[in-house]
Amino acid sequence: MNKYETLVDRLREQIAANIWQVGDKLPSLREQAVYSGMSLMTVMHAYQILESQGWIISRPQSGYYIAPKAGFLTTPATHQQVQPAEQVDINAFIFDVLQASRDQSIVPFGSAFPDPSLFPRQQLARSLTTVARTMTPLSAVDNLPPGNEDLRNTIAKRYALQGMQISPEEIVITAGAMESLNLSLQAVTEPGDWVIVENPAFYGALQALERLKLKAVAIATHPQFGIDLDALENALAAYPVKACWVMTNSQNPLGCTLSDEKKRQLVALLQQYRVHLIEDDVYSELYFGADKPLPAKAYDRLGMAMHCSSFSKNLVAGFRVGWVAAGEMAGKIQRLQLMTTLSTSAPMQLALANYLATRSYDRHLRRLRRLLEQRKNSAWQSLHAHLPPAARINYSHSGYFLWIELPAHISATELYHRALRQKISIAPGKMFSAGGQYNNYFRFNTSYAWDERYERAVIALADIIKQML
Repeated sequence: MNKYETLVDRLREQIAANIWQVGDKLPSLREQAVYSGMSLMTVMHAYQILESQGWIISRPQSGYYIAPKAGFLTTPATHQQVQPAEQVDINAFIFDVLQASRDQSIVPFGSAFPDPSLFPRQQLARSLTTVARTMTPLSAVDNLPPGNEDLRNTIAKRYALQGMQISPEEIVITAGAMESLNLSLQAVTEPGDWVIVENPAFYGALQALERLKLKAVAIATHPQFGIDLDALENALAAYPVKACWVMTNSQNPLGCTLSDEKKRQLVALLQQYRVHLIEDDVYSELYFGADKPLPAKAYDRLGMAMHCSSFSKNLVAGFRVGWVAAGEMAGKIQRLQLMTTLSTSAPMQLALANYLATRSYDRHLRRLRRLLEQRKNSAWQSLHAHLPPAARINYSHSGYFLWIELPAHISATELYHRALRQKISIAPGKMFSAGGQYNNYFRFNTSYAWDERYERAVIALADIIKQML
């Protein structure tokens, strides 16, 4: 056994034995080298392996800490791996839940959006003021589809930093990620077509299928490892699927990120069956590790993957500016956009292009990721302390959601209604499945600064669950 493997095993055993508690700071690389008698490079290698396995997390300019422990959630039985649905009917329930989240007096554990105080509002306001002074009557025309040229060039350069060659001509600016996703879906389907979605899935995908009168094939998605590729292949062989809508990074609601190898296999499998990939990647900037995860689009060689993202979850929600790197479908998506919303708001496009030119974006993202990680850890620790042992918490090293499983006989929808009466919102699992398989689960937003109000709300939520048990 190599020296670094010896240190990895030793630290794993200590963490498993609770010698090191969640949130504890490990000795620095140099301190560990002295304690263990190993070289600095050996210790660094061991720490990197432990981080990749989810045992520890690194915080820039701070060190390494013991990571929260992921719960072992129940996964669907074999017969549930593929769930067809001839009709999707979920929008009314989702609307009611989202409307409740608008009440400022309610603790927003059910919100889909991060804490707005995390965003650089003053800098964005300055950019908006600047472009308002310089806009001309031609600005609206200049920013028609495919969108603002400077903004598309900036996005293309950010792809290039990950080693991806995405031409600005392939990028279409949209009114948020939801428009890019809906336009992508429209571009490759007709009413009555079959579309692959995850199970559980982001409710926006289910709403889009309902609106466009499409049929869903829901594929079981593991809380840790993501979509089941074997089940996906079975569905592709059994149904005339036209598109596959997948969240590859920090999946909502689970939080899982597909490995690079799984992304490569996903793209290859879909291309084998000539099925377009619609990649929902709005959380890709909210990773906690050292490296930004690649999208599945990076492995697309045929132009059949449409990579959709936005600035709403990591910079500013109210501007409603997103994009799609649309591959071979770029022209069709532009024509569809002209027939629906016409174009994305010209002032918002110009303001974002102005802000991104200041080079403040990456500094903001580093701060955002650090705060989201700290807040997620705080929320996990509070839930772990107060929820009954029968509740299981799925922790992921990205984003700002926790996915929580209750005993099978407990309805998260009933929990939602009871909690709402106490001014607490959650996102019940019914929102994320066309077939109702996740009614004993709920999604929990961790992005808000942890204080006494949120701690009391967790205690109240735990009390309700205990009463229901």
